Amino acid sequence: MLFFNNAIVRTPAKSVVNGIDDYANSGKPDYTKAVQEHESYVKLLTEMGIKVTILDPLVDYPDSCFVEDPAVVADKFAVITNPTRSSRTKEREKIRPIINKFYQKDQIFEIHRPGYLEGGDVMRVGNTFFVGLSARTNQVGINQFTKIAGKFDYEVISVPVNEFLHLKTGTTYLENNKLLVAGEYINNPYFKNFEQLQVPSEENYAVNCIDTGNGVIMPAGFPKVKTILIQHGFSPYEINMSEFSKIDGGLTCLSLRFNA
Repeated sequence: MLFFNNAIVRTPAKSVVNGIDDYANSGKPDYTKAVQEHESYVKLLTEMGIKVTILDPLVDYPDSCFVEDPAVVADKFAVITNPTRSSRTKEREKIRPIINKFYQKDQIFEIHRPGYLEGGDVMRVGNTFFVGLSARTNQVGINQFTKIAGKFDYEVISVPVNEFLHLKTGTTYLENNKLLVAGEYINNPYFKNFEQLQVPSEENYAVNCIDTGNGVIMPAGFPKVKTILIQHGFSPYEINMSEFSKIDGGLTCLSLRFNA
């Protein structure tokens, strides 16, 4: 059973080679390869039965293919976030038109300054949102998000992020109370009630996966994480993410996933 039936993505622009790199330090991405990897990503989502809406590239915004950050989408509401980095701030204006197509006006909210929040820090588990307090999301932003989510009976739990860019760079919820965890989130008290699937440090990048319900999409080249998924009853589908990893991007970053 699919956990979401719609996904929004944005084709990488040629400027993707100038995307933000605060963590990877592995060189600039190759534009042609990035487009190929993105096409494979879309193809796999489509083959799994998900309707994919593809937005045009935005050359003025190198990181705009990472559509997960300027918005958060849930079943009952959507939030236009407020990215911290100035080069990404106006992405919120660019994502709003497609959000308007899927949500009613009274279902759409915004994070305002001095609040900052990025979707990569927001992990939903049932009726709870775990939100990372990170270099990209501040407490004011979390407080604003908590008020919004509370209108729809969602609980919000703030989780410190120290080692990673975003919360979901270090942990990803799968299903059946299983949580992939890496680094600081291994045996972390915030996640004590989950069955933790611990990722070895040399494969930390692969902690960022997408559980579609029909299989788990994971980055290619991480055999230990693949084995962990199989051992816990999941069917892994590998996608090459070499170019996006160079600009601190993961699988979840590349799409907004929801039911509509």
